[in-house]
Parts: sequence; structure tokens; C-alpha cells
Amino acid sequence: MTWICPKCERELRSETQTHYCAKVDLDSLFKGKSDELMLAFDKLLSQVADWDDVAISTTPNCIVFVHHQTFLVIKPMKAELDVKFYSTLAPAGLPLHKSYIYSGRYANHFRISKVEDLAPVMIRFIRESYELL
Repeated sequence: MTWICPKCERELRSETQTHYCAKVDLDSLFKGKSDELMLAFDKLLSQVADWDDVAISTTPNCIVFVHHQTFLVIKPMKAELDVKFYSTLAPAGLPLHKSYIYSGRYANHFRISKVEDLAPVMIRFIRESYELL
């Protein structure tokens, strides 16, 4: 069961969950960014948004995707999207920007700047992150 914060309207696991409480418009995160970057985000969003029980919210810096816990964070940067997902093992066969252990699991980042950069293997790892938590 989830709880919706009355101030920021974010969907959270419970009323006591800590969160950044501010309404942030998704379009504001892409202000001044290229159309290609927005198209790349839209492609990612279309792949993930229809999965069961996914809550999507925005913060001043990123878009957060939550199943039972956060499984995906997309941060629009000047010319790239920084895409963060989690895994139990270090991912193989994926060009990672960085990967590190966080709370007993790997936090992995890859970056894309256009739709063509988004490979099926990336979606597979994001799906595994969704199923992990």
C-alpha cells in the first residue's frame, strides 16, 4: 500500500518515508536541453512506465522510478541522461559510466544522449533492477 504526500503529491511507501518534498514539473528538468535528450527520455519512459506498480516522481534534479524501492533514477544533464539502476552483481556487457557498491548491491550508471544510444541490453538490466527490489 502506498501513501500520497499532500504537499508534493509524490507516491511513497508510507507516511513516515523521508523524501524531498517539493512539486517539480518534469518539463523543468529538460529546460534548455536538446530535443534529442527529451526523445531519449521518452523512449526510456515508454519502456518502463507500464510495468506493474511503478510510481514515477520528480525531484529538482532527477526522475525517480519506484517499485517496492527505487529501481531507476534518470538525471538529465547538459548533453546526456545519467541512468542509474541497481544489481546484485556487476553488470557485464554494458558500457558503464560508473558502478559501486551501495547498501549491499551495485549502483550502476550509464549515460545516453540520443535514442539510438538506448540498447535492448540496457532495458534488460533496468528490468532486472525492477525485479530485484
